[in-house]
Amino acid sequence: MAEDWAVDVKKYVPNADDKAIAGIVRYCGIALQKRDSALVSFSDPEEVARVRENFLRKKLGLTAPDAELDQAVRAVGDKLKADRSKNRVTVYYLLAEHFGKLSAFAA
Repeated sequence: MAEDWAVDVKKYVPNADDKAIAGIVRYCGIALQKRDSALVSFSDPEEVARVRENFLRKKLGLTAPDAELDQAVRAVGDKLKADRSKNRVTVYYLLAEHFGKLSAFAA
């Protein structure tokens, strides 16, 4: 699945950091090769929990309560509501930006 992830991210953040986008693509790795795993389903509670635990807690090191993290995930979902497909890279970029953690990927 060859896709220009930066184009999708820049629909929401026109001056997005290309290095951070590349870092998120590297982090996602093999998950981006299949359409299903390259997308985030905000209507699936297990998927929201996976984003919270694996990305926000493990990768970004956040320690906020579940409710606060889930609220941030929902806010990103609302921002992407007009898009049928919610690309994982875009979701992760918006979350990292929200929490001021883009530097974790810009190396």
